Amino acid sequence: MIKAITAVTPVASSETFDALGELLAALGFEPGKNWNDGTGRGAAFLAPLANLELVTGRQPAVPRLLIETTQLDQVHTTVEAWLQGRLRTEEVPAKISSVELTHWNSRLFTVKLDADLEVGFWQSENVLHGVPVALEGDLSAAGRKWAIVVARWNAVITDRLLQGSLDALLRSGAKKEDIEIVRVPGAWEVPSAARMLAESKRFAAIITLGVLLRGETAHYEAIYNEVSRGIGQSQQDTGVPHAFGVLTCETLEQALDRAGLKAGNKGFEAAIAAIEMASIQQKLAARQPEPAEQTA
Repeated sequence: MIKAITAVTPVASSETFDALGELLAALGFEPGKNWNDGTGRGAAFLAPLANLELVTGRQPAVPRLLIETTQLDQVHTTVEAWLQGRLRTEEVPAKISSVELTHWNSRLFTVKLDADLEVGFWQSENVLHGVPVALEGDLSAAGRKWAIVVARWNAVITDRLLQGSLDALLRSGAKKEDIEIVRVPGAWEVPSAARMLAESKRFAAIITLGVLLRGETAHYEAIYNEVSRGIGQSQQDTGVPHAFGVLTCETLEQALDRAGLKAGNKGFEAAIAAIEMASIQQKLAARQPEPAEQTA
């Protein structure tokens, strides 16, 4: 039933009112509905998440107006640049503090807009702060079997992808004897082999690797669509996680970059995704209620 909550903060002067409005606009706050009835003005700013904190007794040693951020250092740079555009350079240090640690496991800096109005910007040092509790997979490949389907076509690329996948599995605890590698002629044949492996129910996940280059492949889009559809269909029909490591690139240079040269290794990433999804599937299955015993 509750839609929103608004805290009204009085501002002493029109100059400070305008300055605060400009600062919040510079930081990307979504403007709300303003008003002006001749006796006063109001400016609303909307935030994706807000808190109302009530205090009695000892007042905390923080500004009354606190804005939580996720990139505090970047915000500090933005605010400092905004001040430099309004003030002389030598006046800026007196208006903005440096980013400092607090006793409440956060970092904070403040901006003084006038004698009565100070704004604080802060970021929690707790990486789980504000993050909803979620079921996540573990990155342990130990004790389960894994299958890798890799295309031979463009082996200079696919061999690199294969090495990346093996690296990820072995680093995550898998044993060599628990990894089965199946080589197929090209990307077109990957879904069929992946399907047969998945239907055997011997593997925690299937990792699919290949590469399609637009300049070398006739009907590039049609082949890619069928390969991706086939892998996805196999995953849905068998219930076994499939990790998609088939590169689709314009040039050989782009493929090399994505196979470990410059932009990470897609084979490694696919194997990590397979490990995580296999773990999630195992955890979700463990949460399923036991089927009720049938009575005669």
